[in-house]
Amino acid sequence: MATLELNGVRKSFGDVEVIKGVDLHVADRDFVVFVGPSGCGKSTLLRMIAGLEEISSGTIELDGEEINDVPPAKRGLAMVFQSYALYPHMSVADNMGFSLRLAGVPKPERRKAVEKAARILQLEDYLDRRPRALSGGQRQRVAIGRSIVRDPKIFLFDEPLSNLDAALRVQMRTELARLHDELKATMIYVTHDQIEAMTLATKIVVLRAGRIEQIGSPLELYHHPANEFVAGFIGSPKMNFLQVELVRGSDEGAVIRLPGDAEVTVPVDASADPPGTVLTLGVRPEHLMIDDDGILSGEVVVTERLGGVTFAHVRDGQGHEMIVQAAGNSRVRLHDRLHISFDVESCHLFRSEGEALRHVTRNPLADLSAH
Repeated sequence: MATLELNGVRKSFGDVEVIKGVDLHVADRDFVVFVGPSGCGKSTLLRMIAGLEEISSGTIELDGEEINDVPPAKRGLAMVFQSYALYPHMSVADNMGFSLRLAGVPKPERRKAVEKAARILQLEDYLDRRPRALSGGQRQRVAIGRSIVRDPKIFLFDEPLSNLDAALRVQMRTELARLHDELKATMIYVTHDQIEAMTLATKIVVLRAGRIEQIGSPLELYHHPANEFVAGFIGSPKMNFLQVELVRGSDEGAVIRLPGDAEVTVPVDASADPPGTVLTLGVRPEHLMIDDDGILSGEVVVTERLGGVTFAHVRDGQGHEMIVQAAGNSRVRLHDRLHISFDVESCHLFRSEGEALRHVTRNPLADLSAH
């Protein structure tokens, strides 16, 4: 069992505060992914957990015991870095077992731990090779194996796939998911890639400027974002946003005026917002439909044909651009004039400061929110 608790954790470099009071609970066997834009503090937070950065205030507890002043080597954690950091003159087996050798573990016991990790990572045939004879994916597996042999309480990953090409990233994502299930381990993973976050995590922590914006399962964040930042960051392609005007609102729905003056009712609680309030409407590309009777319209300025799906970038008369997801065999072409409709049940409304208005009808997709 391995649980982690962060309470009011802060980090400052001189007068600059980069982590601004983080509270987080990581349960046993969670796969928690820290995600956010560059500079949001996700790697710094991971290094604080590992003990590689001192915390300025707050506490970090591992299995109920405070570890603020425990040296990194004694925390029982193992970190996999973006760089493989393998010793080029050592074999795969020696690289994987090096930390055990430093700890004085007898050679037979080291060999047993290395062979077990090699079986898990499918590296049995490579134990006598040097790193230069391995592919990028194999080198990353060796780096992960170096962590496995230590039998850590928690695995920490700092953007471990960013040096791999696109095909290897997909393969390694699958292997990491399998590894998490097989080891029944607690893992914390840092990435700027929200696709990695969505496909790997049991729990996503979205960070911005040193603060947590939202915590939840991948589909909870996708279907129920707490604010406009999370809505725009989670999902690929990103959510479409349009400025709209509130005509009238109640606790049962918001009547809004769209660009072009059409009015629709979105099932959110707008009882606290006066008529005339400027709001932001959020609609994901898959919830926009090409429809001759649609109330939105615009010209196709870009088409992305990906085989299974087509994304049409449509610009309306006011200069707003929307991405519409269509079937892969869609006949939509550049400069076509399209009419677009959408499902109001799948829409979101955000106030000017970014806060999402609460939905008042249940989204049936909420039942899918368990990873």
